[in-house]
Amino acid sequence: MKLKTLLLTLLALSFVGLIAYRIKSNSDAKGDKKTNTTAKPVSNLNGYLVKTEDFSNVISVSGSIDAKEQVEIRSEVSGIVENIYFKEGTTVSKGQSLFKVNDSELRAQLAQAITRKNLAGENERRAQLLLEKEAISQEEYDIASAEYRSLQSQTQLIQAQIAKTNSKAPFSGKIGLRNISPGAYLTPTTVVTNLVNASEVKITFSIPEKYASEIALNSLIEFTVSGATTPFKATIYAIEPAVDVATRTLLVRAIADNKESKLFPGTYANVKLPLNEIKDAILIPTEAIIPVQNGKKVFINEKGKAKEIRIETGARTETSVLVTKGLKAGDTVITSGIMGLKPGTSVNIKVTN
Repeated sequence: MKLKTLLLTLLALSFVGLIAYRIKSNSDAKGDKKTNTTAKPVSNLNGYLVKTEDFSNVISVSGSIDAKEQVEIRSEVSGIVENIYFKEGTTVSKGQSLFKVNDSELRAQLAQAITRKNLAGENERRAQLLLEKEAISQEEYDIASAEYRSLQSQTQLIQAQIAKTNSKAPFSGKIGLRNISPGAYLTPTTVVTNLVNASEVKITFSIPEKYASEIALNSLIEFTVSGATTPFKATIYAIEPAVDVATRTLLVRAIADNKESKLFPGTYANVKLPLNEIKDAILIPTEAIIPVQNGKKVFINEKGKAKEIRIETGARTETSVLVTKGLKAGDTVITSGIMGLKPGTSVNIKVTN
């Protein structure tokens, strides 16, 4: 009986000890958890110390390069190609003959027209003499004179058609590849070749309407093309007088020297257009900016804590953005780990600029 009582007492003490141990363990665990949830400073963040500087506002747009002059060479009259006077890819001068269409039929018509014109001229002379002697009426003389003038005009028309059979270069330039051979039948719809004057080239590009008031004639621009390592310069010489309503852009054209033939018409150009220069501008790295609804924001370090600031921006470069409102010189903008930050978070910042 005493043994049984002793065993029950030991069992009860063991049970009470187990409960006490579990309660202590749970209490320690809660204490550790509470300690772990205490906010610790976010370290290893980079920051940028805001400062002011002079900023030349430059926008980058795409443009196209066109030749100073370019035309498709066609025949003004239909006929058989008699001769071709140009070599593909060579330079021709203004007025130089390019090809000749057979004009034998037109020349026969011209000979007939000249004969008729001469006869009409003689009749007009005789009618004049008869009119002076009052042998014919004024009306009869007028008919003879009108016939002569009509045939004279017809002769000039045929001569003009014959002149069109000899196609000439309208300006000096480089001739392209020909699409015909001697003996081919031409019509005015047939493109014989292309003639290009690329001693100078035109760069055509569009800019957003908000910059329309900041460009001027004779302004210099820089542009690059694919495959070239150095930029080229051009001068703005023409500006469209109105903004395109559909695209809200303004068309601008510049001209560049191309005597070394490094620029080819038809290629694309990356244009850098300088606008106004801003004094004491604030530029920050692009990676510091967080897009939000209806705007943009950044985090700055204020007394060791992250502070959210709404900003307004303007132009941008490849690495920086112009801030027009929200920041001042001396602010430290956080540039890394910003997506996980919340206002009031303690931070350790390493300024990298």
